[in-house]
Amino acid sequence: MLAFWATWCGPCKKELSALSEVYDDWKKETGVKIVAVSIDDSKSSAKVPSTVSGMGWDYEILIDENADFKRAMGVNMPPHAFVLNGKGEIVWEHVGFKEGDEDIYLNAIKKAMN
Repeated sequence: MLAFWATWCGPCKKELSALSEVYDDWKKETGVKIVAVSIDDSKSSAKVPSTVSGMGWDYEILIDENADFKRAMGVNMPPHAFVLNGKGEIVWEHVGFKEGDEDIYLNAIKKAMN
């Protein structure tokens, strides 16, 4: 699963914090790996490590300062999440986040396993 986020995006922080609470269970149940991709530019990317540390997120973190990956994935506004199958194909995506969306994410992850 790829989760595009930014330090200045409140819903992004809510999304990654909600996923953090269920991540260990999801890894055991599905083997999923979440990679959080920061789209902070060079002016704000220095805040990424302290934000991640302060929130206690246990994800692999990538920083897309030049926005090449963001553009390639068609991300316009975070939060924007993608579920990929075992072949690396995008099988589901979701823009925005509200409480309870993590259940929808888990269903998409389980479908991608089939």
